[in-house]
Amino acid sequence: MRIQKEWFLLGMLAMVGLATLFPAAGMSNGFLKAGVVGKIGTFGIFLFHGMSLSLENLQSGLKSWKLHLTIQSFTFILFPLLFLILQVPFNFLFPPSIVLGLLLLCILPSTLSSSIAMTAIGKGNVPAAIFNASLSSILGIFITPLLFTLFVSAQANSLPLDSAILNLMMLIFLPFVLGQIIRILIPWHMLRKLLSRISLYDEFIILWLVFNSFADSVADGLWVKHGTLMLAYTFIGSLVILLLILFLTTTITRKLRFSKEDEIAAVFCGSKKTLASGVPMGKILFAGHPAIAIIVLPIMFYHQLQLFICSILANRYAKQENKKDPVILAQ
Repeated sequence: MRIQKEWFLLGMLAMVGLATLFPAAGMSNGFLKAGVVGKIGTFGIFLFHGMSLSLENLQSGLKSWKLHLTIQSFTFILFPLLFLILQVPFNFLFPPSIVLGLLLLCILPSTLSSSIAMTAIGKGNVPAAIFNASLSSILGIFITPLLFTLFVSAQANSLPLDSAILNLMMLIFLPFVLGQIIRILIPWHMLRKLLSRISLYDEFIILWLVFNSFADSVADGLWVKHGTLMLAYTFIGSLVILLLILFLTTTITRKLRFSKEDEIAAVFCGSKKTLASGVPMGKILFAGHPAIAIIVLPIMFYHQLQLFICSILANRYAKQENKKDPVILAQ
């Protein structure tokens, strides 16, 4: 199964290039009205996700509470604690905007599709992956803003918290609730066809938000102030977080003596961060910040790194399972 979509990576690079060449077109207040289109698109992302997430699946998966608690703790406790530990060297080594981007990365919920796909490739506990990826998406609507408030309260004079929380409620929480109501009112067989293309919609809106974010920052002097060294900083910071979190999640699950199937689900669900929600949330939480393009850059790097490294790891898990069960090789 092929996880990484090269066209999407090329699309993000193309959006950065277009924003660099034509910043006036992609600015929030430019003639394309990119800011307004981005807000409408963000509303649609969470509306469709609200329609697609099944609360029935969450109710049926409550049995393995120890595994679920561990995975959610990885996402919403271990990641923020890791950032707190690394914040001092990050502040010393990296520009403040990259540190804010790494903070955003660490407080985001897990991703849905790749968590489940990687767990399936590694022959892990897929039902647990489905449960926790769905639960993380829901919890993130509430916990991510809370963590954001806790981390940046000391900088409240430079970051408009009240406005950010209000925008999150209007563009994330409200459409999600509306999506759940639509799911209750409209039969699933009628919604399935509409939602079959939801990933394409997500990716298109993410590309638009990347274009908008970089256009705003380019107009503010992004490349003049930071240059290409910024890309190296972002890559290093994202890679360090991913490698440390993979080491920690693997070590902790083994200390807790989870089965190999549960370990695989915990590692892949607990180490993932969502690009689909991350870019929209970043645009909302840091609205008006002149370096918004740099702030969303770590999740863009992390997304590609997690797909590449975790696909290698998933295949290694699969080979281990195949050695245990020769019957699988014959199938």
